Amino acid sequence: MQPVTFGLPDPLLRAAEELAKARDISLGMLVRAALSAEIRRANLPSKTPNRADERLVDPLRALLAVDFGEARNWSELQSRLATKGFQLREAGAGLALYAHPDGTRLCKASELGHAYASLMRRFGKPFPGHPQTWLEQRVLHQKAPSPL
Repeated sequence: MQPVTFGLPDPLLRAAEELAKARDISLGMLVRAALSAEIRRANLPSKTPNRADERLVDPLRALLAVDFGEARNWSELQSRLATKGFQLREAGAGLALYAHPDGTRLCKASELGHAYASLMRRFGKPFPGHPQTWLEQRVLHQKAPSPL
């Protein structure tokens, strides 16, 4: 091992010393572990962005605007989309548009201008079968802010 000397601002040094003490390791071990983790992270292949190509999204947005705008509930929205060869599915904490029936993911619903929370508020209930039930609590059961 090679000795290395460098300066740290006092608050950072105190925080690092406290963390090392809490983990029952030396400050040197903590710094080595942090550097190793950062080097591993830097060498991982970068994730591809989970955003659709705008050249795809713009025509989809225009094609489906009336369907999203006029649907009165989830079932009607899904029916309207299906007639044009699309389907909404849950995706993480939101929704994504898929080609139907082959299942190719096309884009997020929010990229089309229709965030899951907005649709949930409009339809008064969550997307059928969406596993993120905390969203329903947050979006549909929020208390109105008290007047000042």
